[in-house]
Amino acid sequence: MTRTKLTRRSVLASAAAASALAVLPRAAMAKELLRMSTLGPGTSPNLVMTTFANIINRELNDYEIQVNATGAATRHVLEVAAGKTAFCMSSPSVNALMANQKAMYAKMDQAPELAKKLRAVANFPMGVYHIAAYEASGITSLEDARGKRVFLGPPGGAAYATMEQLFKAVAGLEAGKNYEAVKLGWDAAAASFQDGNLDIYCNPTNAPSPVLTQIAVTNAIRFLGIPEDKLDVEGVQALVKRPGFGLGTLPAGAYGENQMNDGDTTTLRVTVGIVTNDTADEEMVYEMTKAFFAGIKEMGESAPWLRAVTPEGAVADLNLPLHPGALRALEELGVSIPDVGRG
Repeated sequence: MTRTKLTRRSVLASAAAASALAVLPRAAMAKELLRMSTLGPGTSPNLVMTTFANIINRELNDYEIQVNATGAATRHVLEVAAGKTAFCMSSPSVNALMANQKAMYAKMDQAPELAKKLRAVANFPMGVYHIAAYEASGITSLEDARGKRVFLGPPGGAAYATMEQLFKAVAGLEAGKNYEAVKLGWDAAAASFQDGNLDIYCNPTNAPSPVLTQIAVTNAIRFLGIPEDKLDVEGVQALVKRPGFGLGTLPAGAYGENQMNDGDTTTLRVTVGIVTNDTADEEMVYEMTKAFFAGIKEMGESAPWLRAVTPEGAVADLNLPLHPGALRALEELGVSIPDVGRG
C-alpha cells in the first residue's frame, strides 16, 4: 500500500492551492451542465426557451444550459420525469394526457406515476395560431384550402393534429383528401412558404412572429380565422376546451401595412410551459426563475414578441404544481398563485 508522507512544505502548498481556488472568479469554476429540450427553430417555444438558456448562462455562473431542439415534447416530458433531462417544454394538454394515460400514453402504464414527478417552472403563451396566406393567392378563408398545399405543422406533432381538426371542423376539409398536408419541419416550412412553395402556412406563435414579420416586409399577407358562425360548432368547441387552449385574437395591423385583414382575426390560442423534475434543486430553480423574468423585462423593448411572457402569465392555465423554487420566486414577484400551483 502506498503511503503519503505529509511534510510542513506539502501542507503549506495544499493550503496555498485551496486559498487560490477560493479567490478565483466564479466564472472560472466548473459549471453544472443542464439539458433543456424544446421544439425546433421557427417556433415561439424555441425562441422563449433559448432566451431562458441564454439569460441563465449569462447571469448565473454556476450553471450552463444546453438546448436540445430535436424530438417531440411528448417524449421530452418522459425524459424530464425520469430525471434524464433537467428542463423541457410541455403543455397543459400534454400534462393531462400523461396523467390520465390517454392518446400517445394509452399503453404506458407508468405514465400517471411519471406525471406526478413533473413540476412547473413557468407557463407562457405559445401564441395564437397564425394561418397565413399571400394576398395574391386569393385565399381568404379556410374553405379556400381545397386543392392547395398546406403546412399544418410537423407530422405527428400537436400543431399538426390541432390544425387538421380545425380545418375539418370549420371547412369540412380533410388532410390528404381535400388538400395536400405538406410534411416539413418548422424551419423548412417557413423557408418553403417564403419561397412561394406553400399556399397556406400555420404556426402557433406570439405576434409579431419574427418569421412572418420578415415575410410581411415585402409581401401582402392575410390571416385566416374562425368565422363567428362556426365558433359554437362541436369540433371547434372540442379544440377550445382542451387544457391550455382557448379562443385568441390576432390583431389587425400586428404585421404592419402589408397585413391585409380589415379587422382582428379570431383563432386558437395555446399555453405551454417549462417543466422540471420534482427533485430539481430548489435554490437553483429559484435563482433561474428570478433571473429569467428580470432578463426578459430588460429585453422587451428590443424583442417585442417577448412582451407576452410575464410573471403573471407563468401561472396561466396551470395544471401542475409549481416547483418550490419557482413558487418562491413568483410569490416574490407579486404573482397570485392558484391552488393547483401549490400542489
